[in-house]
Amino acid sequence: MGTQEGGTLHEGTLHDIAPRDAAPTERALTTTLPSVTWIPLARAHAERADSMTAGHRARKSRGEKHAIEDFLYDYYGTRPATLRRWHPGVGAGLSPAPDGLAEHAAWKWYRTYPDGVVTLDVAAYLHARAESVRYIHGLLTATASRPVFSGCFGLHEWAMVYRQPEHRHPLPLRLGQAGTDAVVEQHPIRCTHFDAFRFFTPEAVGLNRLQPTRATQVDLDQPGCLHAAMDVHKWAGKLGAAVPGALALDCFALAADIRLLDMQASPYDLSSYGQPPVKIETPEGKAEYVARQREFARRAAALRARLIRVCEELLGPGLAAQNRAAVAPHNL
Repeated sequence: MGTQEGGTLHEGTLHDIAPRDAAPTERALTTTLPSVTWIPLARAHAERADSMTAGHRARKSRGEKHAIEDFLYDYYGTRPATLRRWHPGVGAGLSPAPDGLAEHAAWKWYRTYPDGVVTLDVAAYLHARAESVRYIHGLLTATASRPVFSGCFGLHEWAMVYRQPEHRHPLPLRLGQAGTDAVVEQHPIRCTHFDAFRFFTPEAVGLNRLQPTRATQVDLDQPGCLHAAMDVHKWAGKLGAAVPGALALDCFALAADIRLLDMQASPYDLSSYGQPPVKIETPEGKAEYVARQREFARRAAALRARLIRVCEELLGPGLAAQNRAAVAPHNL
């Protein structure tokens, strides 16, 4: 992680953030949920999460790999057990159940008040994670401020195999190596997302119109990018207990849907998975890709806005405003 210098926002050590401390008997909650409300919510959340991860868990028990879906678990480090754990989110408290306190009382980042209400301990959370919250808030705010660009056609996946005899996935190339290379050479490559660009083959790096780095991610991420949209799942995971359970699963669901398009539009032949290609080398394929990309951008924008609100609940109005001001130069 870097530091904040010269008005540039990076992940790093922040010396100007102080946690919001509260007296042990004080709390600021937007809502306190009775047990008859939050227990069914937690149960339904676990069931939804189990349904979403069932295929992965079954394959893992058999030692099987899945070129499309494993990405969500391997690249993002998603753990089904973590995903199924329901959190009420920052600002929400859980009243005791008839048989005792909410189990959250024993979880990290929670505190219990004298009346038995359990809630996120914002002061302790920020003491440990303020710099991450501020970075996530800044990145999401900057991304949300930009127009959607939908002219990349998913060529980042093609650039990852360009002139490369060995590939990341044990799948054949739909057009063969020569045909794949020709598609790359016939199209402008305009990838803005560092975490896609860093996997370009050496021969493809110089073909990209931009040269993204981790330090320029706040400057370059834009809401039409499939990887930036998938990353709402990443940032929800980083914020952890502060994110309401439903929002966390909505972010995961979006990432799963986007991952499918990401691979359908890739140079790989997915017929072994029963998935049809999106042939971005054709006008029809480009049109399909753009239409689905724009719909994902719409869904991601709503989720990104909700994550920004989580960050602002954590930081409070003053620090959130400071952070927005720090990000403003990146939006020019």
